[in-house]
Amino acid sequence: MLATLSLNSLAQGGGFVSPEVHPDKKVTFRFNARDAKEVKLNTQLLAEPQLMIKDDKGIWSLTIGPVKPDIYPYCFVVDGIQVPDPSNIYIFENERFKNSLVDIPGDEPLIHSMQDVPHGTVSYRYYKSKTLSTTRQLVVYTPPAYDNGKNEKYPVLYLIHGASDTEETWFKVGRVNLILDNLIAQGKAKPMIIVMPYANTAPATGNAFTNDLLNDIIPFTEQNYRVLADRTQRAVAGFSRGGGQTLNAGLLNVDKFAWIGAFAPASNNADFEKQFTEKTLSPEVMNNQLKLLMITSGKEDFLYERVTQFVDILNKNKVKHETFFPSGGHTWMNCKLFISTFAPLLFK
Repeated sequence: MLATLSLNSLAQGGGFVSPEVHPDKKVTFRFNARDAKEVKLNTQLLAEPQLMIKDDKGIWSLTIGPVKPDIYPYCFVVDGIQVPDPSNIYIFENERFKNSLVDIPGDEPLIHSMQDVPHGTVSYRYYKSKTLSTTRQLVVYTPPAYDNGKNEKYPVLYLIHGASDTEETWFKVGRVNLILDNLIAQGKAKPMIIVMPYANTAPATGNAFTNDLLNDIIPFTEQNYRVLADRTQRAVAGFSRGGGQTLNAGLLNVDKFAWIGAFAPASNNADFEKQFTEKTLSPEVMNNQLKLLMITSGKEDFLYERVTQFVDILNKNKVKHETFFPSGGHTWMNCKLFISTFAPLLFK
């Protein structure tokens, strides 16, 4: 399984390592392009792309840091063209760009790191979507004890990716499987099944994803997995556009979901105002039905102002909720923080 391997220092046949993470948390990136006129490193670790230096063998390199332990995306800009690191097999799963990933380990294991604990299983599944008239894909995490307890049933979290991400991004970039393995082992989260659907429904628009989730994904999950098929045992959460889809699917269907997590939800303010009115956000309904409504965003996220305006709407309508606004931007570094904060609160 991909997540059982280290993301760091993958020796390749080219005679060099990239990325190379040093003991002092500095990182050296290398790229072989003898004929290139300019190569830059582009990463969220830097405020702007930085020029790399070429040696007499045509190897471009740059060392940065020390870097705060986490997993970070990066790519090279080669004569104006962005490319992933060919010396690194770990790719940021996305439909618009292909960054590579570098893992800076902590002195103590981070919540998303591979640890010596029981591990769950990640499976790739296909289901028939009557809503979209096609066969679509899912990634499903089952907790460590799932295969041993043949009669035990589990709650389910439906976890939605961002706009140009895929059903693999929460797994490959967000490391949600390892986060849950570690939280469960520490007794901080209940064992649960996590269903990660492919949420891009283009060219279908409007409520296509919500309809697919309610009419196809949930029935498929409940027919194929041992789940507690009750609204109090069903959660939905998502990041960016997936956070907006979470609010639409969750708040407008509180008879289906009792736990909702919107991580830096992307939707314009007009959509929020149109969808979530005094009628749809009835405090008598919301506060009685919802076990948890959590809204999160990094304080430097470009969506932070929109998110806080939506919180104002919740406050205006007296809908109970929790907020979590750490530092940082619209990043998957924050996504790991959001899910590791949200998951322990579920199904209590």
